[in-house]
Amino acid sequence: MSGTTVTVAELHNRKAEKPVQKDDTPTLKELKDAIPKHCFESSAVTSLLYLARDILYCAILTVAAFQIHLIPSLPLRVLAWITYGFFQGCVGTGMWILAHECGHGAFSPNQSLNDFVGWATHSFLMVPYFSWKITHARHHRYTGHMDKDTVYVPWTDEELASKKNMRIEQLKHLTEETPIVSLMQLIGHQLVGWQIYLFLNATAGKKSLPEGGGRMGPANHFNPLGPLWSRSQQIYIALSDLGLLIMGSVLYYASTKIGVWNVALLYVVPYLWVHHWLIAITYLQHTHPDVPHYTAEAWTYTKGALATVDRTIGFIGRHFFHEIIDYHVVHHLFSRIPFYKAEEATWAIQPLLGEKYVESKDESFLYSLMTTFRKCIYVSSKGSSQPGVLHFVKSEKAQ
Repeated sequence: MSGTTVTVAELHNRKAEKPVQKDDTPTLKELKDAIPKHCFESSAVTSLLYLARDILYCAILTVAAFQIHLIPSLPLRVLAWITYGFFQGCVGTGMWILAHECGHGAFSPNQSLNDFVGWATHSFLMVPYFSWKITHARHHRYTGHMDKDTVYVPWTDEELASKKNMRIEQLKHLTEETPIVSLMQLIGHQLVGWQIYLFLNATAGKKSLPEGGGRMGPANHFNPLGPLWSRSQQIYIALSDLGLLIMGSVLYYASTKIGVWNVALLYVVPYLWVHHWLIAITYLQHTHPDVPHYTAEAWTYTKGALATVDRTIGFIGRHFFHEIIDYHVVHHLFSRIPFYKAEEATWAIQPLLGEKYVESKDESFLYSLMTTFRKCIYVSSKGSSQPGVLHFVKSEKAQ
């Protein structure tokens, strides 16, 4: 028999090898060159007008709420307060997003103006502006990185199997998370997820803490001396805390004048709505069955930025939420593009991205939240054609 002799070991190695797909991800420069240059230019006047509009909405709703007690019917008063809380929450979310623009330097060309507006607006919403700004910048720098991303880093199959004390093969057959348990977990996720992140740095990667951070106290967004911050950043964390103290004092003073119950209805209920939307939006922007995550060896900035999702919730998202849901992919690629130019920039890069652009606009936002929460439980590298790329594994219950 002629030909080269192949050993059993070589045959075994050939079978073990997986075909590696060529990485055809466009470069960041290619994507940037495709976007019209004016999309990168922000306007202080335009941004301030959007902020003035949201403040006007907030004021109108507040004035209207002070008239609710005049409604003679109790059921109608309850309905009026529910309506007020929902729409004031939508307005507050829009204001939060404008402060988010400030944190990225997309609000105006003047960073001092950006930081003042961002600090004042986020403090009004009881958000530690500079603390959030710093950790959010790390999230953008390492989006999709399994070790260094700061939000919504999923479990791996090994980690979840260890946590559940079972074999990896058994993960698909979990039965303890019944639909009612999953629903209760989702409600908790939406009610206190933001606060847990601020206080405990939850869902961050294992190596997300910066080198040279402080060593005193817990890693949360309120401790200036904690491990989340370098020494030069500590003064900004203190300024964030000062903003919260000022707003907390305003709320306390208001409660002595109009009563705790009225402050709860006027401020706390919309506050809960704001943070429901923040958690839902952020979670769905970074969690999808088709969105990969990467190990340190496979990750790049561009691939991580593309591991995000564009979604929609219609008029509320486009008008109140300043389209942050609709055009989030381009925001992760180039965070200085102001929101009112993100649509044009998105259309410009879509032809280059092809299937790498992930969009989910054919189902309702709430339905997406519920199904994604049940489907996207953990990630695995098994079955991946590229080393270091992890995908969500669909659980048996969600199939």
